[in-house]
Amino acid sequence: MNAFDISRRRFLQTSAGLLGAASCAWLPQLAAAAGSDPQRKRSCILLWMAGGPTQTDTFDMKPGHANGGEFKETETNVPGLRFSEHFAGLAKQADQLAILRGMSTKEGDHLRGTYLMHTGQRPGGPLNYPAIGASLSKAMANGESTLPNYVAVNPSTLLNSSALGPGFLGPRYAAATVGARGNAAANDPNAMADLGVDFLSLPPGLDQKRHEARLALWKEQQSQFLASHPAQAVEAQATIFQSAVKMMHPEAASAFDLSKESTEIRESYGKGTFGQGCLIARRLVERGVPFVEVTLGGNQIGWDTHTGNFPTVERLSKELDQGWSTLMRELAERDLLETTTICWMGEFGRTPTINGTAGRDHFPDAWTCVLAGGGIAGGQAHGQTNESGMEVTDGKTEVQDLLATLCKAVGVDPKTEHYSPQARPIKISEGTPIQQILG
Repeated sequence: MNAFDISRRRFLQTSAGLLGAASCAWLPQLAAAAGSDPQRKRSCILLWMAGGPTQTDTFDMKPGHANGGEFKETETNVPGLRFSEHFAGLAKQADQLAILRGMSTKEGDHLRGTYLMHTGQRPGGPLNYPAIGASLSKAMANGESTLPNYVAVNPSTLLNSSALGPGFLGPRYAAATVGARGNAAANDPNAMADLGVDFLSLPPGLDQKRHEARLALWKEQQSQFLASHPAQAVEAQATIFQSAVKMMHPEAASAFDLSKESTEIRESYGKGTFGQGCLIARRLVERGVPFVEVTLGGNQIGWDTHTGNFPTVERLSKELDQGWSTLMRELAERDLLETTTICWMGEFGRTPTINGTAGRDHFPDAWTCVLAGGGIAGGQAHGQTNESGMEVTDGKTEVQDLLATLCKAVGVDPKTEHYSPQARPIKISEGTPIQQILG
């Protein structure tokens, strides 16, 4: 078989038990083969900024205007493309970034905006739509993998937990959640955040052979029970249990174990939950997981800067820059950047005008998202706002267009249909892909 015909995900699954995917010498060659395959589907990493990041203090700055604020611009490795001074790492990788400065949506409420940006749909209708992570991972899923197809790292459940859910696709396509364990980081800001999934190891006294025997017995009894009780709730419970059991496989559990990384690597991402979450994302996509979402802001909705905007955004920007730039650098070094598409976004932007408490308020009219990595023609800004930042003057982009572009970048037709419980075909996105930023 020609190397170019080998499925990256299948190859990782069959080989990881023998060699360990994280340290295999063949990983770069494998990624290169997958990247050259015209039928490839890329993994996707969504960097979610809970609370709504301010575009005028990050990627669409307004120097010299009253709305510009305290921060300075910095040059990037793309002439004429400038970011915030707090993005020193990303500035060196601007040739990989496409800045969408013309985002314009219709939801300025946290809960509604979170749902809109994750699903492409405004909330309130009779149908509960799946998150883009559920939709894309279903389209890209490999049912033989012991790893989940959709993973949410440190998700923000305070704003709208249904926004990350599988919606009408059902629990089989729900995200596996990775969260912070213990409170070491809370007691010591210099401590390394401990992220992981609980209960992935067998209890003391239970070896793998006995565990598998118990599972076989459970499956036999469960199949009999399902045959005589064909209820949706019973099927959902069985699906969730089976997914949890699959993650207890040593290969799957190892993917979430950051202790297998050197201290130097872990510190290069940043010690906080976002940086360590980006490291988990790298470990997962190199094992073929289709979709990983990593949140910065969490249940504290850190980007919601109604007061004291500038010190908060400076802190978050530096944390973002360290985690994101290191993630891209490591993906590139492992020949995985071409097979991974990255999307940076929040639920909306923030007002260009600065309020009386040195803050910025909710603003969905004109704001910014960023796409990067594989499938993206980086080194450019698409769309433009006026001098004050209050209006989109060129390249207005709606959420359906953004999601359609993301679909195209990862290799999934945005018109791919999933079916609701009423057998109604629903496309992943009804939007128009932005061809100018597709690589």
